[in-house]
Amino acid sequence: MDSAGEKFGCSHYRRRCKIIAPCCGEIFDCRHCHNEAKNVLEIDVQHRHDVPRHEVEKIVCSLCNTEQNVQQNCSNCGVCMGEYYCDVCKFFDDDTSKDQYHCYGCGICRIGGKENYYHCNTCGCCYGISLKDTHRCIEKAMHHNCPVCFEFLFDSTKEISVLQCGHTIHVKCLHDMSDHFQFSCPLCSRSAFDMTSVWKSLDQEVAATPMPQMYQNKMVWILCNDCGKKANVQFHIVAHKCPGCKSYNTRQTRAQPTSQHSV
Repeated sequence: MDSAGEKFGCSHYRRRCKIIAPCCGEIFDCRHCHNEAKNVLEIDVQHRHDVPRHEVEKIVCSLCNTEQNVQQNCSNCGVCMGEYYCDVCKFFDDDTSKDQYHCYGCGICRIGGKENYYHCNTCGCCYGISLKDTHRCIEKAMHHNCPVCFEFLFDSTKEISVLQCGHTIHVKCLHDMSDHFQFSCPLCSRSAFDMTSVWKSLDQEVAATPMPQMYQNKMVWILCNDCGKKANVQFHIVAHKCPGCKSYNTRQTRAQPTSQHSV
C-alpha cells in the first residue's frame, strides 16, 4: 500500500509493478497469476504453459504505467517496485517479513532466512539447518509432484515436509493423510510418522487376540516396509511384526514354503 493508501500487487505478492510474460506477451501481476490463468481447464491443453521466470525482461510500473526493463526502481517516477528484489529471478516483493533470499544452488528465491537453511547438493534443494546431518539424501528430492495433490514441489509456495525416508510432501497433505489414517509414504510405503505408540498398541491387541488352534503353527513370509527385511513369522489376523526393527508396517509376500517330495 502506497502513501495514498492505494494497494498494489495481487493475492500472491505486494509490489508496484507487473510483468510482461515473455511467453505470450501478456501483462500479469506476477508469475503465479500468469500460471493460474494459463493452466485452467478452459484453455486447450496444448496452449497451457508456465512463465519462464528467468526470461522476464520487461515490466510495467503500477503507478505511472511505464513499460521498462526489469529494475528495482521505476525509470520514470522513481518508485521502488519492491523492497525485496532479485535480479536473477526478476522477482519483487514488499513483504520482507518473509526473509526472502536467493539460493544459487536451487536457482530460485526462497523464504525463511538464508541463515536457517542450507542447500543439499545431492538432493538439489534447500532444507532446514536441523536436517543437515540427519536427512536421507535422495537425488532431486523435490523435483517431482507432491504424491498427494500433484503440485510440483520444487518451486511450491506451500510448506514442505521431508519424511524419514527422504521423500518430500506438502505439510498440509501430510496432515490430510494423518486425518485419513494413512501413515506411510505414498512413494515407498515407509512409515511417515513416529509410530512407536501405535506399535505398542498393536502389541497389546495381538496379545489379546489368540489365534485358533488350527492357525497357531501357521507361518507366513513378510516384507518389512520400514527396514526392507524379509522374515518368516507366525501368522496373525491382526498384524505381522518385523522381528528386526519391530515395525508392524509389513506386508505378506507368500505362504510358508512347503516341502517337495519326489514321486
